[in-house]
Amino acid sequence: MDVPLAHLDRPFDYLVPAELAEAAAPGTRVKVRFAGQLVDGWLLERADDSGHTGKLAYLEKVVSPEPVLAPEVARLARAVADRYAGNLADVLRLAVPPRHARVEKEPHEPGEPPAPLDPPAADGWRAYPAGPAFLRALTEGRPVRAVWSALPGEDWPARYAEAVAATVAGGRGAVVVVPDARDLDRLDAALTAALGAGRHVVLAAAAGPARRYRAFLAARRGDVPVVVGTRAAMFAPVARLGLVAVVDDGDDLHAEPRAPYPHAREVLLTRAQLADAAALVGGYARSAEAQLLVETGWAREVVADRATVRARTPAVAPTGDDPQLARDPGAATARLPSLAWSAARDAVRADAPVLVQVPRRGYLPSVSCAECRTPARCPHCAGPLALPSAEGMPACRWCGRVAAAYACPECGGRRLRAAVTGARRTAEELGRAFPGVPVRTSGREEVLTTVPGGAGLVVATPGAEPVAEGGYGAVLLLDSWALLTRADLRAGEEALRRWLAAAALARPAAAGGRVVVVADGALAPVQALLRWDAAWFAARELAERRELGFPPAVRMASVTGPADAVADLLAEARLPGEAELLGPVPADGDRERMLVRVPRARAAALAGALHSAAGVRAARKAADPVRLQVDPLSLF
Repeated sequence: MDVPLAHLDRPFDYLVPAELAEAAAPGTRVKVRFAGQLVDGWLLERADDSGHTGKLAYLEKVVSPEPVLAPEVARLARAVADRYAGNLADVLRLAVPPRHARVEKEPHEPGEPPAPLDPPAADGWRAYPAGPAFLRALTEGRPVRAVWSALPGEDWPARYAEAVAATVAGGRGAVVVVPDARDLDRLDAALTAALGAGRHVVLAAAAGPARRYRAFLAARRGDVPVVVGTRAAMFAPVARLGLVAVVDDGDDLHAEPRAPYPHAREVLLTRAQLADAAALVGGYARSAEAQLLVETGWAREVVADRATVRARTPAVAPTGDDPQLARDPGAATARLPSLAWSAARDAVRADAPVLVQVPRRGYLPSVSCAECRTPARCPHCAGPLALPSAEGMPACRWCGRVAAAYACPECGGRRLRAAVTGARRTAEELGRAFPGVPVRTSGREEVLTTVPGGAGLVVATPGAEPVAEGGYGAVLLLDSWALLTRADLRAGEEALRRWLAAAALARPAAAGGRVVVVADGALAPVQALLRWDAAWFAARELAERRELGFPPAVRMASVTGPADAVADLLAEARLPGEAELLGPVPADGDRERMLVRVPRARAAALAGALHSAAGVRAARKAADPVRLQVDPLSLF
């Protein structure tokens, strides 16, 4: 039943009336009478008898005879609910899109099966010693699991498309999940080129209800063997699943913001385990979770040798190491040190584009008093003030009120200075510094996909960097402190992931490509960037987390809510004996958060205990809700 209450998270038996016997197939949507109300539900299976000794009610209605819930997806949904201490009903809402009756009623005639697909050439994978063998294993239907570290400049959509083509050539299907729409468009084009038309569909929530449901039905009915999409595709029904793949698994867009908050990587790896399918986790960077797969032997790494890496990598230089500080003492405090300036100038003179990555969007997202440097706060709600443009008035980023007559409460000063510089202000400054050179911005308001290969400046926020024809002559990574100083367990990992994604768009060093990172060269993420060695940094991160007892080395759950409600749930939970309670710490509003930590071997016991405790509170109709998250992205 579609009732998201923990104490009702189990199947219920109903009788099927004779008039519904033909339409009531496993996987169909139904309506049943429960506690005097008509509620939605799923018909999971048909049986000749029931273990229930009491009186059974009848199904009220079969909403649609279309069996949209595949048996393997139902099993997966149950496993995901158990892993994340959630309810099956919540997972099924994520797994099956809302019904679109008009699309369901469209005529459906299965077409002629497409001609068999030849295995793809492994030329693109030959740069990785284990690459050709990986493709052969996919064609043979073997459940190989790989963690792939892409080379700089790699055409990753083509490599994923070749892996999918190898799987289809072996007679099996594939599911690929990407972080965002830009990546989806690139992969869609690569799959069309590799598979031809009619062998794959795109499944994304942004496509709209009709298109999304039409693509879903095509996969469920077996019309196509391949589904690609954003995290909405992680539960996509695919017959004879042979490969699950996730692109850039460290991107936080893979984390579902709705209960029970599953992560696309974990859902896909669970699918691979249940279906005995192959798995591919790839990208320029490597997460600690992917490194754990390698170190435990669950997956093998697919990497290039160091000679190939050196040949494909742009020249990377930090501005904060001793040689640079000796030449430019101001590099430690300058936003655009002389090394970054000269790299941009040389690239423009060579008629090559320049990419400038700025972590903050907007114009001046944070300002302070020009006299005493006190951060400027809103007089109404104490939120941070920001300047939207050079001519604009300071406005609060929280309540939106304009503070036209702002005066510093410390010194009375009325002049403001930049505390944090955004992408649009950076583009304005570079436009003055390079007159006559076109300046483009790519960010929240408008995300560019590609830019021409001639001289030009592109200022982009992380994740919005467009691909340049022929590659960038220079890539400048500014304001590294904004990424490295975040109060987050994954700050270093996230900074390196964003830097590698931008640096990978540069030309190789042999072709004049340069990357300048405005940071101290002794920092571990900077060292990993200099050597282009994401695996080394991931292993280092994982070792530190093992020592400190943080995920993924352990399993951790976050319990957030009003203090009394959190204490009540934890008092009800029969936690494993190895469980450690950390906290409480303040959360948003008047809520607090407790963390529960257990060894990975006790993960199922922790999730079961928390789910049972939530069921007890739901049964007695506790007023204050508590949010349960297993392995949340943020612990702070």
